[in-house]
Parts: sequence; structure tokens; C-alpha cells
Amino acid sequence: MKAMILAAGKGTRVRPITYTIPKPMIPILQKPVMEFLLELLRQHGFSQVMVNVSHLANEIEGYFRDGQRFGVELGYSFEGRIVDGQLVGEARGSAGGMRKIQDFYPFFDDTFIVLCGDALIDLNLSEAVRRHQEKGSIATIVMQSVPLKQVPSYGVVVTDDDGRVKSFQEKPKVEEALSTDINTGIYIFEPEIFDYIPSGVEFDIGGDLFPRLVAANAPFYGITMDFEWVDIGKVPDYWQAIQDVLTGKVKLVEIPGNEVCPGVYAGLNVKANWDKVHIEGPVYIGGMTHIEDGATIIGPSMIGPNCCICSGAIVDKSVIFEYSRIGPGVRLVDKLVFGRYCVDKTGASIDMQAAALDWLITDTRQELPAEPPVEHRAIAELLGQKA
Repeated sequence: MKAMILAAGKGTRVRPITYTIPKPMIPILQKPVMEFLLELLRQHGFSQVMVNVSHLANEIEGYFRDGQRFGVELGYSFEGRIVDGQLVGEARGSAGGMRKIQDFYPFFDDTFIVLCGDALIDLNLSEAVRRHQEKGSIATIVMQSVPLKQVPSYGVVVTDDDGRVKSFQEKPKVEEALSTDINTGIYIFEPEIFDYIPSGVEFDIGGDLFPRLVAANAPFYGITMDFEWVDIGKVPDYWQAIQDVLTGKVKLVEIPGNEVCPGVYAGLNVKANWDKVHIEGPVYIGGMTHIEDGATIIGPSMIGPNCCICSGAIVDKSVIFEYSRIGPGVRLVDKLVFGRYCVDKTGASIDMQAAALDWLITDTRQELPAEPPVEHRAIAELLGQKA
């Protein structure tokens, strides 16, 4: 069976991470989100997978290649052009990306599934396809039912008693919501869907294709299924996803490494005197990271590989990406550190370099100045208040 993963977006809501990492490559405890999707597809017999790429396309193609080591066949459809020797992404929209593949050579010749590349799911894809075909549907949205108070965070799908899609609401107010069924970004299509998608133009599945299907009274259904779905479409979502993985709320991700003490998992060759640091799990520490004596780490926290947590530093419910040095006395609570950026769990970020604080949070591959410009602890307090 055939599938498609949507991977061409710029991921603007997940910046600064997506300045250098495309959304499908964002790691969940060192494993890209898209790798989890490929594993799920393989488990349900989807062996041929097309991926549309645009923003940072080389990162995706260079990691996954032809898919052999993941047990699937992978192909890529690049959306963009070369300008002055550089790849410039020009995404065509989700439905436009499907159309581009089909126009090149008819790939989608039977029932196929389309997944967004920025979510963790454990959906029974086989059952979803069965229910789609049972309805005789040309297109099916896999939905989840959420509490009414959560509706304003999602796109709502309104169906009739038979499950036929009647309309949509984009992030409605609680009092205006006509349904509590939300769009999970998981779609099942028949090849006839291309009768509704024009060639050569930007065209979106949710914003363009689905309203066209409703207007044409096409056999278009929504099915509600119970499954684990972890969206990482925004920085707060990603921060929360890591928290939930570490605390065990998300069951489909196993914490890697060895459990060096209760609730503390370490990768290869982590350097630490465990009796001289204060650590409260759950915590994951990537390989070749140095935890100095006197450092404090309070979970749920993830520290990437090749990091250094200096003496007196406090990492509390935070996510630290690879090659980060957290300086002496720096206190991070509910933060995400990515390169030169320190981001709080609402998504507000500080560019440490622009703020002249980059010596507090630095790259471990970078040589430190002999003396910092100001006293460490005073700036650490400032960082704790505003970062």
C-alpha cells in the first residue's frame, strides 16, 4: 500500500528550532518524528511512501535516503527551485504537493493515506482504511473527540449522523463550537480525489480541497477513533510532548539509554559523579554529556548529547538541545535551549547572542573567554526572570 508524508512546511510556529531543523526531523528523545511515522506505516503494510519536501529538504533526504534501513521505499518530491546555487523552497500546499507527484507519474493508484509530518501517533491505520472503504468514501478525515474547553485550539469538523462532513470551524470559541471532533491531519483518499485538485497552483487540503468536496456533495466522511496523538505544531506543544514522554503519559516512545539511577537515563559515555550532582527524575541525558559536580537537574528534563551542565547550574523541567553549555549559576525553569536561543514554554524566545548573554549559554565546541564580561550569578538571575 502507498502513503504520503507532508514534510514541505517551514514550521514557522516551531521557530527557532525550525531555522535549522525541518519539522519532520525534530527529535523526540533523539529520534526524528518522521521516523516514528515510517515505523507505523511499515507495521500496517504501507511499504511505498512519497514525501514532499521544500524547507531544508536536504536534511530530510540525507537522513532517510531511500528508506531501506526503515523497511520502506521512500521517494521525494521537491517543491522549489535553485537560486544562486542554493535550494529555495516554494511549497505548493498540501493538496498541491499531492497533485505534483501525481502529475509527474500516476503514483496514487489505489486507496492511500496522507500523514502530517509533525505528530506522533499510534493509530490503527488498517482499521481506519477499512472504515473508509466501508463508507465508500472518496476522502476521510480521521478525527478525535476532545473536551469542549480544548476546542479553540483546533480545527473542528462538523458531521451528520452518518459521519458525512458538512462543514468546518477553525479554532472556534467554546460557545460557538458545533462539534468537539477535531481534525488530526490524518487523511485517507481514493485516486479520484485528483478530480478535485487543480494542477500547477498552491492548493491546501484543509483550506481548499475539503470545502470543494463539501460543496460538490462528494462522499466525504469523518471517522472518530481513539488513539494516541501528540501534535508538535508549536514550541509549547513540543515542550509538553517531551514532558509527557518522560513522565510516561505518551506510551509510544521508550526512553533510550541506561537507567543509571532511579528515573535517570543516560546515553553512551556520560561523564558525571552521580553522588555529587542533584538529579530528580525523570531525566534523559544524551551521550558524551558532562554533568559537573554541584549541578542540579530536576525532571522531567531532557539534555541532549555533547552538552555540559556546569557546577551550580539548575535545569528544571527543561529541554536542552545538543552541544549546549549551561554556564555556572544559570537557572533554567520550564525552558527550551536550542543553539543561541533560550525559549520559554509559551514560545517567547531570547537570542542570547543578540542580548550579549551568549557566554552564559554557549556551544560546547566553542572556546570560552578567559573572563566573562559580568559576574555570573547576577546575569543568571536576570536570565531566570526573562528567558
